[in-house]
Amino acid sequence: MPLDTVYLFSRWMHFTLLFVYSGCCFYSTLLAPRCWRKQLSRRLLSLSVLAAAGCLFSAWLLLAAQVGLMGDGWQDIMRSGVWQAVLATSFGRMWRLQLWLPLISLAALFIPRQFGRNLALLSALTQLCGLALVGHAAMHEGMPGVLQRINQSIHLISAAFWVGGLVPLPAVMLAARRQSSGYDAIRTMMRFSSYGHLAVVLVLVTGIIDGWLLLGWPPQSFQFYSQLLLFKVMLVLLMIAIALFNRYWLVPRFRLAGYQAQRRFIAATCLELLLAACVLILVAVFATLSPG
Repeated sequence: MPLDTVYLFSRWMHFTLLFVYSGCCFYSTLLAPRCWRKQLSRRLLSLSVLAAAGCLFSAWLLLAAQVGLMGDGWQDIMRSGVWQAVLATSFGRMWRLQLWLPLISLAALFIPRQFGRNLALLSALTQLCGLALVGHAAMHEGMPGVLQRINQSIHLISAAFWVGGLVPLPAVMLAARRQSSGYDAIRTMMRFSSYGHLAVVLVLVTGIIDGWLLLGWPPQSFQFYSQLLLFKVMLVLLMIAIALFNRYWLVPRFRLAGYQAQRRFIAATCLELLLAACVLILVAVFATLSPG
């Protein structure tokens, strides 16, 4: 398999799994009522462990692919000198964070009480902010560079809340049907819906700012990067349309249409996740292109 394909796949895998892990942490640490957080974290434990372990694997895989790309191919992945050269770059220095934080994320999942859940969320947020320190988000220096990194961090955290929060949602909906956890599960979903509105707005605003910082206004050209960016915007707008359809058309019909409306809600959510996966593929491709 070509190294550039491995690099794209590992980058997409890392973003996707980190979003999933972050979504689980947002639910079990912030969105669920305090009395239900321990129970919900147990429900999401398998998914969280899988996502954290996957982040660790994808971080090393991405770094190995980067080593091969900076060298002469697969054979240079076994050479310590090439690894040292990559780790000495700005990318390498920042990526070390992504190599260690998934271990903290894994350990935090098995620490009891609220402290473990807080540590898990903190490790997720730190990894998201770390992604804003590499790639095009780090192309500016000085104060513009600082503002660009802050903007990108907010963009990634908001996107992780929105997209990552969709993954545990069916499990919370299942819990809402049970008498013992129904009230707490419904409160959790209402909080996700309320804060989700803010997350979507932040994704749009920070995305516009990031595009302006990268391409300028008006853009000087409309090359392949800009064309893909426009396609990404269209996918995000379609995701927003589905989210609004879910929230303001299907949810009010849960009591009237019951199980049928919930099935449609889950199907629409799956479509939203599929579009999100496509968006993350584009994010992975953007790393290989020059803005323009």
